[in-house]
Amino acid sequence: MVFKRLLGSLGVGAPTVDTVLDPGPVRPGSTLTGQVRLRGGQADFDVSRITLELVAGVEAEHEDGESEGVVVFERVTVGGGFRLAAEEERDVPFGVALPWETPVTELHGQALGIVLGVRTELAVAGARDAGDLDPLTVSPLPAQEAVLEALGQLGFGFRSADLEYGHIGGTGQRLPFYQEIELTPPPRYAHLADEIELTFLAGPGGMEVVLEADKRGGLFSPGHDALTRFSVGHDEERDWNATVEDWIRQLLESRTAHGHETHGHEAYGHAPYGDHAHGGHHHEGHHRSGPGMGTAVAAGAAGLAVGVAGGMVAAEVVDEVGDFFEGDEEDEAEDEG
Repeated sequence: MVFKRLLGSLGVGAPTVDTVLDPGPVRPGSTLTGQVRLRGGQADFDVSRITLELVAGVEAEHEDGESEGVVVFERVTVGGGFRLAAEEERDVPFGVALPWETPVTELHGQALGIVLGVRTELAVAGARDAGDLDPLTVSPLPAQEAVLEALGQLGFGFRSADLEYGHIGGTGQRLPFYQEIELTPPPRYAHLADEIELTFLAGPGGMEVVLEADKRGGLFSPGHDALTRFSVGHDEERDWNATVEDWIRQLLESRTAHGHETHGHEAYGHAPYGDHAHGGHHHEGHHRSGPGMGTAVAAGAAGLAVGVAGGMVAAEVVDEVGDFFEGDEEDEAEDEG
């Protein structure tokens, strides 16, 4: 779906912009390609700059509770410095490198409820307008997919996914937010944890996997959160089921005290890529799910990617892209006014 509109802040008769992404999902760390299609207005215009912004709908926790907002996590100028004649049609091809930590929005074609978009800003005649917004679909890296498939085959189910504003201390995290994938444990772990939260932090040399469990309390001990971190290479070949099961075991057995930051997790050590783990717990409450809440991607032999409840998620996510960012665009317009 392409959101195309007249560049209102540039006045009547201004150019229009229509950004078309090349078909198919992209992966973190890969190159996003497409074309910015311009159509001239009623007069000649000098286009000084065409900029693409990668934007994400995120949740932030604060003293008053939680709020939702929009974060720009990449901004790249892809063209400009030319005159666009009246009614001229011009295509500007582009290639934008996605950050390695770009969140995953789908697994085997099933939407996870994460809202990402590509926003196009056109600077013309001393004015600028964010005149085009397109949803961005991101599929997992091979190692990410292997971990998710292993969790599915071990009996974990998909509950929801969201983006949390803040940093996980002690990691190589670069973006101002991180993705949490919330999973329901299989029966053999249900007495130990209510849910497992999974975060991927990918980089050029490999990937950190952060696992957090909301651990059930016993008769004489309160429940608490446990957290561990492991690192793997992008192209490692291993028995992923055995590896992930060992990670879960270490997570649920961890007992080291662990605090938390205002907007994220406290530092608990850093490791190079290759198996490594730290344990701990913190007292932060559960995170509320983002768009697509209530989806249930069934876990089974095929992994975490079959059966979206009600068949509504894909449509909801498409609608959310426009709805979620609409308010942000209106705020920008007021600021510029």
